Amino acid sequence: MKLEAIYREIIKRGIEADPRGKKEIDSILSERKKKFNDLRGWEKEFFDGDSLFNPFSDTRILAGDKNSDIHSAIVGIDVEGPELLLVDRLKEKGTKIDLVIAHHPEGKAYAQFYDVMDVQSDIFNQQGVNLSLSDSLLNERKAEVERRVSAANHNRAVDIATLLNLNFICVHTPADNLAYRYIEKAVKKAKPKRLGDIMELLMSIPEYREAARSNNPPKIFVGSNKSRVSKVHIEFTGGTEGPKDIYDKLSSSGVDTIIAMHQSEEHVKQCKKAHINVIVASHISSDALGVNLMLDYISLKTKLKIYEFSGFRRFSHNANTR
Repeated sequence: MKLEAIYREIIKRGIEADPRGKKEIDSILSERKKKFNDLRGWEKEFFDGDSLFNPFSDTRILAGDKNSDIHSAIVGIDVEGPELLLVDRLKEKGTKIDLVIAHHPEGKAYAQFYDVMDVQSDIFNQQGVNLSLSDSLLNERKAEVERRVSAANHNRAVDIATLLNLNFICVHTPADNLAYRYIEKAVKKAKPKRLGDIMELLMSIPEYREAARSNNPPKIFVGSNKSRVSKVHIEFTGGTEGPKDIYDKLSSSGVDTIIAMHQSEEHVKQCKKAHINVIVASHISSDALGVNLMLDYISLKTKLKIYEFSGFRRFSHNANTR
């Protein structure tokens, strides 16, 4: 399978799993095309053409030849200079590696990854929070993340991959969307009554069992095993943590429990103030869940030899649980 075809399959699956729905994604892409056609001068020259068919700014082919035939890939959660040098060393020793897949974005995919945060506003709205309020709070948080990201040296890892002649791709929000849908479906099916029920559910998933073996299982940050559960909000997609001021609004809309990949100390404090239970499912294993679901889809299209590193472990999931 060509690298370009793998990339397109990743985008397709990310769109199918997006909480906004395909109709809204099509509308977003249509608006981008109109904007592109109206651009002039340098703005049109430097426009990211992938954004016309790929709604996820944090998922890109970062280096290499998109026409490469891919039969094997090494997959990691964070892939930077040390990991890329390791790949080169493995290849030098005879390991056949056609593609490096990272979860977290690098290069151009990191430089503008904050654009994927928009999906959070739609998720808040689906939970009953006023849309204009959701947009207002999210835009403030998004601008904060943009200012932080703008100072980074985005292309360090990409430059290394280019010099080492490696095919390099990152798969962020599409994988996170799949993990979001997986957990959403599992929670709806289980109908948990207590936080302990959610903990049991998470610990039935292989990625979280693997994390527990490394002393990093899902944890209750706010509440206890006996804390009652009625309405669950899932923080698994949208790039990074959202606005901390959203929690009292979610609480007012009936949300009493959050399952998150991760939360900052300030976000945890705000959840306590809003009387919302919090389970942190553990970051890296949640990322691995989404990447594994993505690889399951790719495996339906092509046979791919997978090597694991940088926090990733390969587990396959049944089609009826995806």
